[in-house]
Amino acid sequence: MRVLLTNDDGIEADGLLALHKSVQHCFGNGVEITVVAPDRGRSECGHSVTTSRALKIEQLRPNWIAVDGTPVDCVRAALGTLQREFDFVLSGVNAGANLGVDLLVSGTFAAAREAAMHGIPAMAISHYRHPDIPKTWEHVPRWIADTLSEFQGQAETCKAGGHAKAKTMLWNVNLPALVPDDSTPPLVRCGVDTNPMIRQSVMEGKFLRFAADFHARPREPSLDVDCCFNGHMTISEFSQPFQI
Repeated sequence: MRVLLTNDDGIEADGLLALHKSVQHCFGNGVEITVVAPDRGRSECGHSVTTSRALKIEQLRPNWIAVDGTPVDCVRAALGTLQREFDFVLSGVNAGANLGVDLLVSGTFAAAREAAMHGIPAMAISHYRHPDIPKTWEHVPRWIADTLSEFQGQAETCKAGGHAKAKTMLWNVNLPALVPDDSTPPLVRCGVDTNPMIRQSVMEGKFLRFAADFHARPREPSLDVDCCFNGHMTISEFSQPFQI
């Protein structure tokens, strides 16, 4: 089994290392992992690509490749220029939630969506953070083990059966901001909240600054923002890559 990992926080991000450990924890020695990720943080870049210049690609260590571009650049490099084939693609674990309309600007989700557009099952994984909760990572492999297994199993089943869903399989997963203990947060499948973020615009001389209270954002009951903020792991599934 061959898995591509990427993110938008940069190749040295703790969340990417946690994802790498999660895949090893879940699949053991039977998985070949390749990491192709931005050489620095590229948060909130959306589905942007770099076309105005050549991209620098550098192998930092075996199977860990840094690209001085966006998360989508990284996926395209892995699938095209590097000519690697993968059974599925995982993007994350993002240091912060990617819920609701955030998906329109999320580089984490864009990387997974790009893979799905190429017909490869893909999943974006993010971790909601709250100022009152320590930002630890050690629990992530345990929390997402069942989700990774289910995703891999469903992808293989669809592919073996020639199911069209395998070509556009795209999941968005968010972990809640909870103090880790021996339990795993409850998991719910839910739709995406399309409420816009309420932003305040503040003039600072000649400059305009947008501000919003992320933790108090508008939300609809039973959709992804509400469920994650209430302590659930959430999965939102998409029938095609352009849906949110």
